[in-house]
Amino acid sequence: MPRRTDRPMRRPNILFLYTDQQRWDTLAANGNPLIHTPHLDRLASHGCNFRTCIAQNPVCMPSRISALTGQYCSTLRLSHMAVTVPEETLTLPRMLRNYGYHNGLVGKLHFLPHSNRDHRWPHPDYGFHHLELSDEPGCYDDAYRAWVRRLAPQHLDSISLGLPPVTEVWQRMLGCSDGLTHPPRTDREPIAFPGPDDLTHTAFVGRQSLEYLRQHRGEPFFLFSGFYSPHSPLVAPQRYLDLYDPADMPVPAFPPELEARRPEGLTDQLIREATVGYYAMISEVDHWVGRVLDGLQELGLADETIVVFTSDHGEWLGEHLRFGKGHWAPDVISRVPLLWRVPERLGGASRRVDDIVECVDIVPTLLDLAGIPIPPVVQGDLLPVTAQRTECAGDGLGLCEHFGWRSLRLPGYRYVAEANGTERLFDLTTDPWEYHDVSADPGHAEALDAARRALIRRMIRIEQPLQREWPY
Repeated sequence: MPRRTDRPMRRPNILFLYTDQQRWDTLAANGNPLIHTPHLDRLASHGCNFRTCIAQNPVCMPSRISALTGQYCSTLRLSHMAVTVPEETLTLPRMLRNYGYHNGLVGKLHFLPHSNRDHRWPHPDYGFHHLELSDEPGCYDDAYRAWVRRLAPQHLDSISLGLPPVTEVWQRMLGCSDGLTHPPRTDREPIAFPGPDDLTHTAFVGRQSLEYLRQHRGEPFFLFSGFYSPHSPLVAPQRYLDLYDPADMPVPAFPPELEARRPEGLTDQLIREATVGYYAMISEVDHWVGRVLDGLQELGLADETIVVFTSDHGEWLGEHLRFGKGHWAPDVISRVPLLWRVPERLGGASRRVDDIVECVDIVPTLLDLAGIPIPPVVQGDLLPVTAQRTECAGDGLGLCEHFGWRSLRLPGYRYVAEANGTERLFDLTTDPWEYHDVSADPGHAEALDAARRALIRRMIRIEQPLQREWPY
């Protein structure tokens, strides 16, 4: 039989671009007419844009480990924050390194609690060969601060976004200080980065990702580029803040009963200004994503590299009178962008997919494209990112888990079940922002029953007992 010549013999490179706290609707390609994301839109138009992708947890750490293992949070027993990920965990880098991949990490990983430790100590590798780790911008003596110290030490006092409150407590109790000036930390006010534009944390991730590509272009690589943005504090270079006018920014249309409970300080202007800061941070990420994608092209790697872009969870951004993330994981929290670009030589397709998919689907799809066996512990389904595979393989549901509750995204509905017996059901066709619980509405009784059964089936299906060794 003649050897196929339409695919390269070398396994494909993988570039995994990962933001923190980015909602699905913060791309122009996903219907947002106000945001400036030309490079991400280009990625969406040249690849697969999954417009209803559900992250497996509404907060950082468990969502990230789920995405990098292809396992659900309940399987990993990691469903809330502040849990150290066991060093022996079977991560995607570990699955890849047995097949000749060099695995690199630049930026945020967040597999360890980071507010109560000295970041100068070597970090567990979790299967990575190369780690330039920085989980928060400028507040720790980590790879980002070391990078600025090497390139522009005169700007060290400009890079911190402020100490996390629990870090302040830890440092005070241990009587330690790093000697740097840390500004007051604010979560809702947009602030111009006080240093040079090319020294932000986002620039660090972008520039060092490019450097990694230059150094490792001769071998199959997996590079995880972990951007901190658009996580608060809302700090970006002035030129990205200038892209937006607060007067143009959207404000949620609160139902009357919620409007009556609006805190005095939560003004429309505050929401508009916070949105400017949030959008500006995304636009800065977009710029550096464009630089990295251009770097792939310039280095001759674009035709051999799979590119994935997604985020760990979303952001309330004023919806439901809230900021941040968490319970009960409505679309603004659990629904994230998911873009794929698979090279044509690897069978890549260009399409928009509206079916519900999950971040847990990323790992098995990457392994399949790389021709690597998918370990039985991996729980996701294969995504239709090639011309040969046109249909989603999953059950059309999106599960978001947290300790004490589950949130299930179904076509047209969201169902929430809590350990105390509370249930919620939202009809997304009439209430896309999920303000009105219809679980007690007789007109939705059939939908409620179907959602309950769907969650039960899903939880039974994803159970993973220990592997059997013999019949008994």
